[in-house]
Amino acid sequence: MNPIIAQTPAPPEPIIVNVERGTLRVAIIGCGYWGPNHVRNFSSVSGSRVVAAADLDQTRLSRIADNFPHVQLHRDYKQVLADPDIDAVVIATPTSTHYSIVREALLAGKHVLSEKPLCEHSEQGRELADLADERQLVLMVGHVFLFSAAVEKLKQLIQSQELGKIYYLSSTRTNLGPIRKDVNAAYDLAAHDISILNWLLDAEPTSISATGACCLRAGIEDFVFITLRYPGNVYAGVQASWLNPKKVRNLTLVGSKKMVTWDDLELNTPIAIYDRGAVTQQDYNSFGEFLHISMWNGDVRLPRVEIEEPLKAQSREFIRAIKHGSLDRCGGRFGFGVVKALEAVRESLQMNGAPVQVR
Repeated sequence: MNPIIAQTPAPPEPIIVNVERGTLRVAIIGCGYWGPNHVRNFSSVSGSRVVAAADLDQTRLSRIADNFPHVQLHRDYKQVLADPDIDAVVIATPTSTHYSIVREALLAGKHVLSEKPLCEHSEQGRELADLADERQLVLMVGHVFLFSAAVEKLKQLIQSQELGKIYYLSSTRTNLGPIRKDVNAAYDLAAHDISILNWLLDAEPTSISATGACCLRAGIEDFVFITLRYPGNVYAGVQASWLNPKKVRNLTLVGSKKMVTWDDLELNTPIAIYDRGAVTQQDYNSFGEFLHISMWNGDVRLPRVEIEEPLKAQSREFIRAIKHGSLDRCGGRFGFGVVKALEAVRESLQMNGAPVQVR
């Protein structure tokens, strides 16, 4: 049995909410690259209504006004937090601002959906998760790929034991841009892959080593190569770069029975299951006992995967969690676990790739 899957899952995070209104009033803080997508989704899914948006840039606010004239616009997000009629906020600001704004929002009594990563430092992540529990508020982190139907299919394949014991996983995420100014490629890109790995394996890595380089500006790695070790001697590798000529988003899982690949850019058949593998067998003869590697090369199956915008599924889960008091995935504790891994990546980068224990 795969030792990762055999682990007892953690109990659900305690969330006790009381929403009297039938429709949640949502505000979006940050209307740059990703914020407008949140405005669109929360304006279209059942059970929520976007009533306000905040951003320092008036041009961005004007674009929101053009498409959503009913939304109140603010230059100062504190006006949103001070509004007692707003139930929840979505924080889509730069990573370096997440901790302070999430903390203020929780203290103001708002349910929070924060873009990934939750924050930059593990002690901040622990504080925010504790604060959400104390205030009995939903704190959700936007690890949006966990709402991809293809990633959910990968989870089903692991849990069903169809792949056998998981040996290792390999992930690649590259593109030319967007290039961040406040965090490196690990915090911006590999955060997606680490969240996927943690969720698929129902575990957090025990140790991490990472290398990379700062090509465009000092102190901010443009590409990283990360090796993660999980309980049960399961390994994973992540390559992440925003300085690459080709956009790639793929993941390979190698099991003792079967192997599977996921290509996020392949819309029609993103999952491929390979009946291929290798096992060690014992051969006996009069001169001793030998190990023999037996390989097989079977069929490739392309299962049907229903396609839905992951961000919409994430928005729907956030609304459901607030109304019904249970969070299915991406809670504050989970986001804290991803931040711990990212912090270990940063420490290993500073130590030229030396392994770092995840604490």
